[in-house]
Amino acid sequence: MTDAGEDLLRALAPQVLASLVRRHGWVGGAEDAVQEALLAAATQWPTGGTPDNPRAWLVTVAGRRLVDHVRADASRRRREEQDLAATARSTSAAQDHDDSNATRAHLLELAGDLDAAREDYREAAKRATSALERRHLTARAGRR
Repeated sequence: MTDAGEDLLRALAPQVLASLVRRHGWVGGAEDAVQEALLAAATQWPTGGTPDNPRAWLVTVAGRRLVDHVRADASRRRREEQDLAATARSTSAAQDHDDSNATRAHLLELAGDLDAAREDYREAAKRATSALERRHLTARAGRR
């Protein structure tokens, strides 16, 4: 890029940044978007020529890059929230399964089927998440 082109980009960069900050209100994202637009201009303008309105071109490109960043961040956040919700559901389902083993074991014990109750207590103890719960279930499994 020629010195005149570099000087033009240096002169327009603060104006483009101010325009994006006014429009979008996000200084950090606007700075990144302006840098990307300047890089695009530095690579495209030497071969394709300087546009008729370079400031408008930079504002348009930087604005599109900023919107792309916002959309990508929103999509990433949404995926992370979905992953977190799925993990919470699977943990909850596993906990429900553990609780159902312990409940079934207790009912079998009350019904007098001690061998089946011990087996369910052992299974529930294997899946217990706390040491106290595990000790309690293991002790129940060892009863005669």
